[in-house]
Amino acid sequence: MRYGFVIDHNRCIGCHACTVACKEEHNVPVGVFRTWVKYIEKGEFPDTSRHFGVMRCNHCDAAPCIEICPTRALVRRDDGIVDFDNSRCIGCKSCMQACPYDALYIDPDSHTAAKCNFCAHRIDLNLEPACVVVCPTRAIMAGDLDDPQSAISRTVATRKVAARKPQKGTRPKLFYVGIDGDFLQPSMMESQREHIFAEPNPAFNPHTGAARDGGAPGTARVVYDVAHPQPWGWMVALYLWTKSIAGGVLIVAGILAGLHLDDGVLLTIASPAMALVFLAATSVLLIADLKRWDRFYYILIKPNPSSWLVWGAWILIAASALATSWLALGILNRGIPSALVWLAAVLGLAAACYSAFLFAQAKGRDLWQSPLFVWHLAVQAVLAGAAALLVLELAFDHNSPAARALVWTMIFALPIHAFMILGEIATSAASEDVHHAVQVMTHGTLGKALWLAAIACGTIIPLLLLIAALTHHAPTQPMAAVAALGALLGLLFYEHVWITAGQAPALS
Repeated sequence: MRYGFVIDHNRCIGCHACTVACKEEHNVPVGVFRTWVKYIEKGEFPDTSRHFGVMRCNHCDAAPCIEICPTRALVRRDDGIVDFDNSRCIGCKSCMQACPYDALYIDPDSHTAAKCNFCAHRIDLNLEPACVVVCPTRAIMAGDLDDPQSAISRTVATRKVAARKPQKGTRPKLFYVGIDGDFLQPSMMESQREHIFAEPNPAFNPHTGAARDGGAPGTARVVYDVAHPQPWGWMVALYLWTKSIAGGVLIVAGILAGLHLDDGVLLTIASPAMALVFLAATSVLLIADLKRWDRFYYILIKPNPSSWLVWGAWILIAASALATSWLALGILNRGIPSALVWLAAVLGLAAACYSAFLFAQAKGRDLWQSPLFVWHLAVQAVLAGAAALLVLELAFDHNSPAARALVWTMIFALPIHAFMILGEIATSAASEDVHHAVQVMTHGTLGKALWLAAIACGTIIPLLLLIAALTHHAPTQPMAAVAALGALLGLLFYEHVWITAGQAPALS
């Protein structure tokens, strides 16, 4: 049994009865929607046309929201309905990033995610979903797609139907008859600053200065829609940054220890202490960004092993335990086993890089699917770790072998970081959404943050300062310190650009 929907847009009159019925049936708060009707207009006066598109959860057979949810709050029932248990939800918003269809939202009352659940409580009573019952033109059909005798199964078999974004591999079970093709490709729609019935347009994205729907101006104009704010903001960018520093410190300290470049306070106490500080900051940011931060421990007691959020939590805990052991042995002057240092370095690398696999599970965001991302995170960690340790070492001994090694590490890491940024920009042909995100990064209001802060001030200038510092007998403290701090700030700006631009293209 596989329940699904068919919506016949040859019958739909855009009356919003389905939206109202859904809100009434589920007590959906004002401002958020489980199902909504989007309007677009095409052409120029007097030759214009208006089209309707009913948007909602697709109840996918391979739902990415289920895979990424860290606490199993999203489940696929035996009848194919993707249901939601808000008593398990921690409000991490990862499901919103995984869904290619904008189907999930944060409920302002419960502060948990929510979406269409096919009126599962009605299905269990052999009743039809509320939207099906109320539709005045019978444009909405629900039923068992596996039953060849059902009306929905016959419709799918005998009529021309379309699904949204089948290339995502989610196997959606929401099919459309007679829908305008632009609804299936949000990048083909141009959002307006103002909508009918309301102004300003809630779907217009003020963060990028570009239409949320991006795309080709004039192809189709979105004239009525609901707001879909970016789920992740500055805290996620800051978390990537603090995690790069924490993991990078463990990696670089392990390399320095293996090369026997420092046997003093830098490697015995300062490195594990700094790693612990930034691991703690990372954990605080992760918890603070949850809409239900009081349930953060659900990741540990109700884990979903398929979610990289869960694996990330385990990795951060293990890295913190090893850094704590390292620091304790250093304080007690008991001698630090090389195996402990190398294992901590490996876990530092894992802590830095696991986010690439988490972001890959966010299938709704094409920019984050870059195959370079995991390697770029590793380079960022080495760069951040070397820069943080260099600032620390310069405070003690600016002429030490460790300081010079850290300078050389940054000199090698900075251009690799810059080339990887350019490499990710060069993948803009991967899809229309990636192209739009890259345009926002390079030519939108994020352009200054990318070119001036991340590239110029965060990469080129620090590289030149470090090369100049090496022309002296020893790296001069002010010059090298400014270079290290500039690189760290530039990396923070890049994380902000990456997170914001990735969410710029429309999902619906």
